[in-house]
Amino acid sequence: MSRTRKGTPRRDGFRMPGEFEPHAGTWMLWPERPDNWRLGAKPAQEAFAAVAAAIAVAEPVTVGVSASQWENARQSLPEAIRVVEVSTNDAWVRDTGPTFVVDGRGRVRGVDWAFNAWGGLEGGLYFPWDQDDLVASKILDIERIDRYRAPFVLEGGAIHVDGQGTVITTEECLLNPNRNPGLGRADIEKGLRDHLGIEKVIWLGKGVFNDETDGHVDNLCCFVRPGEVALTWCDDRDDPQFEISRDAWERLREARDAGGRRLKVHKLPQPGPLLITKQEAAGVDTCEGTRPRQAGDRMAGSYVNSYIANRRVVMPLLDPRTDARALRIVKRLFPRREVVGVPAREILLGGGNIHCITQQQPLARGVRLVARARPRRRAA
Repeated sequence: MSRTRKGTPRRDGFRMPGEFEPHAGTWMLWPERPDNWRLGAKPAQEAFAAVAAAIAVAEPVTVGVSASQWENARQSLPEAIRVVEVSTNDAWVRDTGPTFVVDGRGRVRGVDWAFNAWGGLEGGLYFPWDQDDLVASKILDIERIDRYRAPFVLEGGAIHVDGQGTVITTEECLLNPNRNPGLGRADIEKGLRDHLGIEKVIWLGKGVFNDETDGHVDNLCCFVRPGEVALTWCDDRDDPQFEISRDAWERLREARDAGGRRLKVHKLPQPGPLLITKQEAAGVDTCEGTRPRQAGDRMAGSYVNSYIANRRVVMPLLDPRTDARALRIVKRLFPRREVVGVPAREILLGGGNIHCITQQQPLARGVRLVARARPRRRAA
């Protein structure tokens, strides 16, 4: 089992590595709640399985599944993917799982943030969230990795790091009073320094328009390597996203990272706007205490919400009008990785996308990662 460490990762010499650094594997969770995923989550499960299979070509994948869904998930996922029993409230492991940190000796530990379902009783997306708040500690226990319990609320999708001392986040999310009402900007920055081992916080304003997470940065902007970021971009002046992206662009262009460098900003086109259809909304169960999915609601679609695996980038396909252009840009940004697109509207209908349903576990120094064969599906 894992031990709970006193102190902070920073004090012990740990840092959060960039997502583009080597992974030991990827964690995911299995969707099932019918008040968030339509048609009993069957379409979402197919999409999650496709994402897991795409990542498993490049690195090991583990999927946490409830007891009632274990057999279904095991039959739906390729044999190469590890399936373990983990109780959850929903399937957003980026936000409920641990943030892994490493030190110069090659050791790996995990940060277990407090979780309140993106706002608790002041705008949170569902109640209860007690099982989700245990996910990080369960994953660390399974992996026998020591744990730091952070004394404040934070979701993994609210931060992006370059692995060299810089974190990007948004004011809309981390300064929202429904997360840590007693903490100000300076307090949050100290908490990020202490638990991520960073030196510089780059604050953007709002996240993607109508993002129900209160503006997670991983939907708006991400590091592709130190000194370079990808940014969701909109050219339509009548679209609310136009001003949000322009403000982020200006802040990024004025910013310096922890090493004093200016950032190179790459624009990724916004898909859509994408709206929930009447048929899609009708397939979601109504439940008190859960955010409803209503026809005509605009979804916060973004190609930035992709996952950087060891030899691959797995990105969402969301809109035939923009998918090909976005793929070309991402391929230029990652010339040494294969870029794979996976149809992801069913994931977006639940409120997030591929980055939101994945969590990287960094490779400990001195550990050799064995290449995996392309996974084959279990025979029916």
